[in-house]
Amino acid sequence: MSDEPGQPITGLKPGDVSPQVFLCGDPARVERISAGWSDVQDVCNVREYRIHVGTKDGVRLTAASTGIGAPSTAILVEELAKVGAKDLIRIGNSGGLDPNLGLGDLVITTGSVRDDGTSGSYVPAEFPAVAHYEVVSALVAAAAAQGVAAHTGISWSLDAFYARNAVLDAKGQIESMSFEGFRAPGLADKIELLRAAKVKNCEMESGALLTLASIFGLRAGCICVVSDRTPWPGPAEIEIDKNMDQCIRVAIDAMLRLAKA
Repeated sequence: MSDEPGQPITGLKPGDVSPQVFLCGDPARVERISAGWSDVQDVCNVREYRIHVGTKDGVRLTAASTGIGAPSTAILVEELAKVGAKDLIRIGNSGGLDPNLGLGDLVITTGSVRDDGTSGSYVPAEFPAVAHYEVVSALVAAAAAQGVAAHTGISWSLDAFYARNAVLDAKGQIESMSFEGFRAPGLADKIELLRAAKVKNCEMESGALLTLASIFGLRAGCICVVSDRTPWPGPAEIEIDKNMDQCIRVAIDAMLRLAKA
């Protein structure tokens, strides 16, 4: 462990984490990701950030929670990069935009529509948020090896969960999920446009993650479970944990492939 001062938010120091890091939104998922590892240590438990480090198949691995959304994700990516992280795979939930996606399906992100404010604080809108091709290839290979049908494509990375999500009313019209029906301008048109453009799913972290990884020279990618559909057919149609264990297994397999290549 280094004698250098720790990072401002997490307190991490060089050597505290491995080069290979899994990211997830929910701190409770960190324990699920690291469940099959040996010599697991809890190296951070601050705010939304919980971080485990352990070993699997001779490879030192890290699992870290980002909390919800781009701002907290960017903070963690910054601090992880400064203490030695090199490869980042996000394991998350997402809403299915593609009508062919079912609950529990897996989506591997090839690139993201940057509809967040954080990544724009780093680079202009024209800068693409692209997953590293080696991470995408490893995720695709891992899914195939496990007999899992994973979809690949573009994700919509948004900021405001309620203002940017919608439900279908009794007449099949898109309605806002926000308090008292507040409706952001152009919500229905935005969703229809992205579906027409073959965007697969929506979530809240990939835009910032992939943008920062490119800027910092890191390898990053995302694999998400489809836990609901956008627009929602109804508020009860959400299954956060459906197929999450399989998503975790695919991501771990992919990371081990990257580390051993």
